[in-house]
Amino acid sequence: MMTNEKERKGVNPRELALDILLEIVERDGLSHVVLSQALSKYQYLEKQDRAFITRVTEGTLEYLIQIDYVLGRYSSVKVEKMKPVIRALLRMSVYQILYMDRIPDSAVCNEAVKLAAKRRFQGLKGFVNGVLRTVSRNKGQLTFPDDRIRYSIPRWIYDMWMEEYPKETVRKVLEAFLDKSRLCVRLCAGRAEAEAIKDSLIRQGVLVEDSGYGDDLVFLDHVDYVESLEAFQKGWIQIQDLSSAMVVRAANPQKGWRCIDVCGAPGGKSLHLAEVLGGTGQVEVRDISHSKADLIEDSVKRLGYSNVTVTVMDALFKDEKSVEAADLVLADLPCSGLGVMGRKPDIKLRATRQSAEDLAQLQRDILSVVWQYVKPGGILVYSTCTINRKENQDNAAWFSDNFPFEPVDIRGRLGDGIREDTMEQGYVQLLPGIYPCDGFFLAVFRRVEERAEDRVKGI
Repeated sequence: MMTNEKERKGVNPRELALDILLEIVERDGLSHVVLSQALSKYQYLEKQDRAFITRVTEGTLEYLIQIDYVLGRYSSVKVEKMKPVIRALLRMSVYQILYMDRIPDSAVCNEAVKLAAKRRFQGLKGFVNGVLRTVSRNKGQLTFPDDRIRYSIPRWIYDMWMEEYPKETVRKVLEAFLDKSRLCVRLCAGRAEAEAIKDSLIRQGVLVEDSGYGDDLVFLDHVDYVESLEAFQKGWIQIQDLSSAMVVRAANPQKGWRCIDVCGAPGGKSLHLAEVLGGTGQVEVRDISHSKADLIEDSVKRLGYSNVTVTVMDALFKDEKSVEAADLVLADLPCSGLGVMGRKPDIKLRATRQSAEDLAQLQRDILSVVWQYVKPGGILVYSTCTINRKENQDNAAWFSDNFPFEPVDIRGRLGDGIREDTMEQGYVQLLPGIYPCDGFFLAVFRRVEERAEDRVKGI
């Protein structure tokens, strides 16, 4: 319930969640951006209200396909024919009825009816009330025709994964996406002792759990705002998923190396590189976006790295000054993002088979440029945060076949916890549910001397 102070300010957590969902689903806003901006604007709300807004928003998006199936069974009006406000209101209310046991169904129905009236849909109050109460009465008997609906995944993604993986593996991946994504951070050992960092976090009420995938990676729970933590403000920790950290481990950078991250935002891998290099060498982070480059600059200053520079640059355009200048090129390229749907559930609403194919071609276009920056004997790491053979294994094979590079055996580089047969061939596909991380692909290549036939072809 809202306090009197909140009422005077006119803030209703349910209405905020409704507006956030409208911005994301009806106006194509990015879920993590829209939600973050809203929570920042209303920081004065109680923690439980912010948690409610977050859960309703993310949960509705995660289960949207399933929710629409349920609405299709109990609504006389097709979902796509509903008014946008009513559609969003019913969706978020069905989520609460099905998945938020602490809120009485009657309260969900009543609040939805009030919101419908407040948004000037008095004539639809009966419709909203009738649909939600019918869902409430029948929720114990709900069944779903297949895993695609049960786990709320688009058909094209489900069919693609079923072709590539065993059914049980696909189920584990889909279940992991619907579980709460864990907050993973990297301890910046060069800035403070690991135990001192953990003690600081614990003093602020944070639950710290070792990841089991290296002493520098830990999971955090009971965190309200990461930015409010002393360890964050002092540059002792950096938000970085376990899968992202594996890219730097797989690259195995050496002190003094010059490294170029060609599509670097949000900068986690580059900052990790700078940490491993221990102030030596150089890390150049490039991105096409000025705003993202500014955010990376902020992180560099917070962490105090002196060996990092940030440049605004389009990876599709060749930088002559960088040709054969890098010991390591990180090519973590734009992708369909299917591996991070657990953190950004709106991806499943936007991604299409065609957009994934277009991105696979964009990745090839960028690789066709940036390979030239690698010195003979140097390393290129190609990575994506997706689970799609065309963007991952097929592109890695294409790169190896068409450019003067050979795969690098990465067995042992990722720690004892990650062992896959493909690592001998230089690549690995990490799957959520199998590992406690996002879905992620990485492949490591070493540049070799060009063959005469390659030079003739102009490669």
